[in-house]
Amino acid sequence: MFADEALDTVSVQSLWRKSHEAAQESKGCQTQMFHSGESEVQVISTTISSTQTELQEQGTEQLIQQNRDEPEPPGLKDFLQQVEDMVIRELVKNVRSHAFDGFQASWEDHSQRVLLIHSLQHPSAKEKGLHVTSVSWSCTGSVIACAYGRIDNGDWSNEKSCVCTWNLDRRGLHPSQADLVIDVPTAVTALCCHPCQPSLIAGGLYSGEVVIWDTSRTQDSVVAQTGLSADSHRDPVYQVSWVPLQKKGEFGVLSACSGGRVLLWTVVFEQGSFVQKAAYAVLQQQVPHSSSSFKARSNSTVGITSMALSPWDSDTFLVGSEGGLLLRCSFSSQKLAATAFEGQNATLRAPAVFSFRPRSGPVHSIHYSPFHRNLFVSGSTDGLVHLHSLLQASPLLSLRVSDSYIFQVQWSPTRPLVFAAATGKGEVQMFDLSHRSLRAAATIEQGAADQAATCLAFNCQKPHLLAVGKTDGTVNIWQLSADLMEQSPREISQLEKIANQVAE
Repeated sequence: MFADEALDTVSVQSLWRKSHEAAQESKGCQTQMFHSGESEVQVISTTISSTQTELQEQGTEQLIQQNRDEPEPPGLKDFLQQVEDMVIRELVKNVRSHAFDGFQASWEDHSQRVLLIHSLQHPSAKEKGLHVTSVSWSCTGSVIACAYGRIDNGDWSNEKSCVCTWNLDRRGLHPSQADLVIDVPTAVTALCCHPCQPSLIAGGLYSGEVVIWDTSRTQDSVVAQTGLSADSHRDPVYQVSWVPLQKKGEFGVLSACSGGRVLLWTVVFEQGSFVQKAAYAVLQQQVPHSSSSFKARSNSTVGITSMALSPWDSDTFLVGSEGGLLLRCSFSSQKLAATAFEGQNATLRAPAVFSFRPRSGPVHSIHYSPFHRNLFVSGSTDGLVHLHSLLQASPLLSLRVSDSYIFQVQWSPTRPLVFAAATGKGEVQMFDLSHRSLRAAATIEQGAADQAATCLAFNCQKPHLLAVGKTDGTVNIWQLSADLMEQSPREISQLEKIANQVAE
């Protein structure tokens, strides 16, 4: 079935290698030639220098040798020996003497103690004959805010007014053109800049409303407004002040009106509204007995014309009235007011705890001393400034400032014994209690005598500046000399001595 068979060999030649060798190519690549070089740096030369002083002993010996060679002045040695004991006695006497304690030489000309540097005015307010009713410095001391209204109009008025601000640090300051003008539908009677936020200003209106403006807003500057309700003021608001609240950094607004009510507000900036936190009413029936000469026969309210917060005691504030009453009040008083206002929802408390000797006219201004917790000054229409102690009913000192009204009185923020008073004759009288004479240490006058100085404000940040508002619509910025703003030695002790004296 199977058999061996031999066949011829068959070979097949491969063509792959030949085709692959035919397709091969040789290629190469090389980078460009890299050039390199070597260099050296070497300084050419160096210099060493040194200095040395001569020995002190050598210089002294040379000086002594030179002096020995010079002849002594005739009689000098004998003269020095004769007066030596007398000179030593006088030097010892001068060291022990206190004759010139507290004395400071004044090298300035008396006429240059005050210098007018700006006279600011708003043309529209001047055309309407509006008066400057209040001025207040911003917390930075750069911006002066001015309120316009009327002080001679006892009737109800719907005349529009405004609030103006000027930045005195602005390079392009225009005295006759305010940096900001806020139009107000009625007269502005009180103004107070925020103690920490320079753009916020609180104001009181003749209509009884309390307003807060934000000067950083370009459109509507009104942040919050109380409106007219049974729980708000119904009479002109003559005083507004920022009050620190219990939470650190927060401030409320305290307002007082001629209707006898003092209201404490908290501000809800998110909602643009006021929330009443406390309400007080000053009634003649509840005036403390220390003012027995001013007993009231009815429960009518005391028209408040001025108010001052104590910088030393957060529970104490003072109020002055149209009838001349001057009262110390307490925020913590729990005594209920003897009567309630019609429609009033809030509980009214009677804050008066002590009364001082009444004045013979409306008390337009009260101001606490920033250097003594018990001292304050008050100004009235009788032309007198009274220096009071919180511990005594009668004033410690009475100064005749003017034959006309006193619209505002204020202590200097840097001089413990200096205060200024704005008068109805257009003058600002500055008194220095360190002087034996009770005459004014300086008198500031500008413009006609019939234009009353209605308000003034020291600049706490820049104590050389004083702002004065007048009935001709101008705000004058005065520069004070060094002797009116720099505290002298022993001035605090002199103030303490005045505070400890007993009233006559």
